[in-house]
Amino acid sequence: MSTAFEEHRLAIVGAGVMGTNISTLAIGHGVPVVLVDVDESVLDKARQTIKQKTRHAQLMGVLPADRPQGTLTTSASLVDIADATTVIEAVTEVAEVKEKVLTEASRIVRPGTTLISNTSCIPIDEMASWTVRPEELVGVHFMNPSYMIKMVEVIRGPRTDPAILEEVTGLLTVLGREALVIDDSAGFVINRLLHPLINTAAMLVQEGVASVEVVDSLLEGCLGHSTGPLRTGDLIGLENLVDSLNVLYERRGDESCRPCDLLLAKVRDGHLGRKTGRGFYDYGKVAS
Repeated sequence: MSTAFEEHRLAIVGAGVMGTNISTLAIGHGVPVVLVDVDESVLDKARQTIKQKTRHAQLMGVLPADRPQGTLTTSASLVDIADATTVIEAVTEVAEVKEKVLTEASRIVRPGTTLISNTSCIPIDEMASWTVRPEELVGVHFMNPSYMIKMVEVIRGPRTDPAILEEVTGLLTVLGREALVIDDSAGFVINRLLHPLINTAAMLVQEGVASVEVVDSLLEGCLGHSTGPLRTGDLIGLENLVDSLNVLYERRGDESCRPCDLLLAKVRDGHLGRKTGRGFYDYGKVAS
């Protein structure tokens, strides 16, 4: 008789920060993963990154010790997602890119396959319209790093089949995550709160009101945030933050979501945060 984690075959599309995070989480909980990206050099780097992240997760004691690791297979062909029981889209937060991936993926997988978008801001029902079977799409907003943070935001679209939602929560339970289900909205809960906060924090630095360190220290010391908003932005990746802010601004018209000049300048200069070694803070070397 198979155990719960052996019933799942996971495909992840996009081998960037979140794709490698979710892959680490899944294989560490015994779930096999097919990781797909169009760039073989990105896949080469992803395999090394997942090894490093797995070691980190093991050292931190956040993976179950009583399960064999799931296998990791990488591929540059989307066709290789065909046998998955669940597909997670984890590509960049640009609607045109996500539309291409979700449209093609929904044509490849069998009916009844759960489609998950790890979108941070784009409404689920908007993306469901790009798929062959809109009822099979659900949003799961994993945090970074996914293998460390147990809480996940699950977004139920207006057309999401309850059976698909049940499948998703079952998978998340196997992965040791705690799922909180919300209804659809651009930015959902976390990023409707977080992204304007980071943008406003950057504006305060831009205006010379306070330094990066002071802004973060005030949020940490006065409000109890474990990490200040600007250091959080560096962890997210400032180009990803700008993409998400643009989505929120375009769909909600909220001026607090229009990326400020300082954020745009950092992205233009290639100072994207921890991944490049420099963002609001200087990390001394490029993070792996």
